[in-house]
Parts: sequence; structure tokens; C-alpha cells
Amino acid sequence: MTDDLNPSEKAAFRKLTSPARIQRFMDEEIGYNKEPRGPTCYSPRRVLQERVAHCMEGALLAAMALRRLGYPPLLVDLEAVRDSDHVLAVYRIDGHWGAVAKSDYAGLRSREPVYRSIRELAMSYFEHYYNPTREKTLRAYSRPVNLARFDRRVRWMMTLEDVWAIPAHLVTVPHTAILTKAMERRLARIDSKLYEAGRVGGICAPLLDLSRIQLP
Repeated sequence: MTDDLNPSEKAAFRKLTSPARIQRFMDEEIGYNKEPRGPTCYSPRRVLQERVAHCMEGALLAAMALRRLGYPPLLVDLEAVRDSDHVLAVYRIDGHWGAVAKSDYAGLRSREPVYRSIRELAMSYFEHYYNPTREKTLRAYSRPVNLARFDRRVRWMMTLEDVWAIPAHLVTVPHTAILTKAMERRLARIDSKLYEAGRVGGICAPLLDLSRIQLP
């Protein structure tokens, strides 16, 4: 499945022996991809080459690393309003869900495997998910999507091409709303202390702007 990896790529993955080590690698050794030359959707191999990733690309790298540890390669899409979607690589231990994620927002990265359901996991991101105008913007979450479905179609782990077919699929799968309209109307803006603590950069944007992309 990963015979095409070169020695340096294999060495990088050998160090990723737990979800915590995967998260640390993405935090400390992979920069944030601000897409200076236009939208990208790097494969895991391309991320290792470029040493940058936004949340979609980081989730793909994490899903591949988790797969090498024996977990299925699962992604969950968090859907927002007036904001960008955020993508998590999720895994389950003893029936409880955890996540690995790439973000410049401090509160939108990993979660320990202590959540009994995907809804519980998704809701743990709610208070940390906000836009530059301080609106709390998370509104829905998808079911986990197994990337094994793309193994032959786009060879998402091994290719050096962009893998737009994956975010294109993620935005079409059913999403479960987390708020009623009445709840939305009652939402307060994020307080200044939490905003300043978490606002290190910006969430990724590629899932919002698929209309700009020439999909395969």
C-alpha cells in the first residue's frame, strides 16, 4: 500500500507511532499552508515535500499516519456559516472517538479519545470555532468518511497531484445540524480572552471555494 514511499518519507512515518506524535509532528514540523499561489489540496506525500498543510491537507496526512497504525483512514467535516469548514482525522479507541487536526486556531486541533460519539467530538469544537467577527460559526458535522474508497480512484496517499476529489465528496455527504434556529439567535459573540487565546491564524478555506477549482 505504501511501497512507493522514498526513504525519507518512510523515516518520517516511522516516528509517528501514536495519535499524539502525529499531532506534534503537524504542529512542530509542518507549517500552515496559506496557499500563496492559489488553492491547493496536497496529498500526504506532497505535504511531506512542501512541509506545509492547511486543515484538509493535514487531515489527509493524519489519516494516512493513523492508517499505518492500524486505524481506518476516517475524516469528519465540520460545517460552518460565514466561515470555512474544518476537517478532522478521527480514530476510535475502546469505543471512544478522538481526533487529529491541523489549524492555526489553538482550539481546533487534536482531541483525546474520550468522546462517546461523533456528535460529542464535534461539539467539543463549538466554543473554539469562530470567525474574525467573533461569531460562533460551527453548525453541522458529517459522518466519518473512509478514505479507502479513494485508494484506487485517486491513490490519495501516493500521488503527488492535488486530490480535490476528496473535499468534493466531503461536502456532499449528509451533515447533522447541531443547533436549532432559536439556539442560533441566542448565540453570544466569543469573549475577548478566548478570542485572543485561540486566534493565532486562520482556518483553512478549500472546502468553501470548490466553485473556484477545476475538479477532475
